[in-house]
Amino acid sequence: MDESVLIAVLMGGPGSEREVSLSSGQAVLEALQGEGMNALGVDVTDRTPTLPEGTGLAFNMIHGTYGEDGGLQEYLEALGVPYTGAGRVSSDLAFDKVASKKCFVEAGVPTPVSEIIDVSNGIPLPTMEFPYVVKPPKEGSSVGVHIVRTADEAQAAMEDAAKYGDEVLVEQFVEGKELTVGIVGEEVFPIVQIVPRSGFYDMANKYPWMSGDGGTDYHCPANLDATTAKMVSDSALAAHNALGIEVYSRVDILLDSYGHPYILEANTIPGMTASSLLPKAAAAAEPSYGFGALCCRIGELSLALRETNAST
Repeated sequence: MDESVLIAVLMGGPGSEREVSLSSGQAVLEALQGEGMNALGVDVTDRTPTLPEGTGLAFNMIHGTYGEDGGLQEYLEALGVPYTGAGRVSSDLAFDKVASKKCFVEAGVPTPVSEIIDVSNGIPLPTMEFPYVVKPPKEGSSVGVHIVRTADEAQAAMEDAAKYGDEVLVEQFVEGKELTVGIVGEEVFPIVQIVPRSGFYDMANKYPWMSGDGGTDYHCPANLDATTAKMVSDSALAAHNALGIEVYSRVDILLDSYGHPYILEANTIPGMTASSLLPKAAAAAEPSYGFGALCCRIGELSLALRETNAST
């Protein structure tokens, strides 16, 4: 990537994932600077951030609300500033788990059976049999997510998820291996297996440095036979393409005991902290990417895409 381009690394944001975003953004900023790039950090606290004069690329590291839902993308497009990652439409689609699930079903991408509960006028309980997973459709990093195994757990889980919007997504619980697949450009990176030390892959296990407890072990490449690994990778790529995601994503998958993959979601701004999964997968790729090289690759692909779009 051209070292003369001024890169504004946008981090923070107004959503529930602000602290994680600040950590991701700082890591990316230091990595870009370590590669000789002209990069500056911008702490975004509202929906109209001021960018440094002459910004040639906005490197979006705002997880969740505003950064992943198309809001920031729309703002940057109005300013005429190129940005990293997925565009406005695909960001909005991938962030909305209800809308993205519909796309998966229409495209034949395997995904858990689900039920959508309207909680705008009261909080009815799901009709699905136990166990199931309750989650807000428009939050990331497992915010508001609960595995429900009994009737006693259902009401509290629904009430918590309902705090985040007028709909709650309820999915069939799939017992099996937690996997994730990183995609950058046309490259599908090795599969990462996620093994929480307790419970499931919630905020505490994802980011133990935030809570002081929890933790997760990661295996990359995942311990899968070649046939299963290909099926998982192909399903991840199909999900990425079904949503029309540009540049890069990280697709989360559950693999049941019969070897059947189930797509959960595609993350358009995956974490980029020291414990994040996309950098782990990139390091295991052939050829491998160091963290700085990965950040530069995302920047290069994004600039090329936005320049092409601007000329058409």
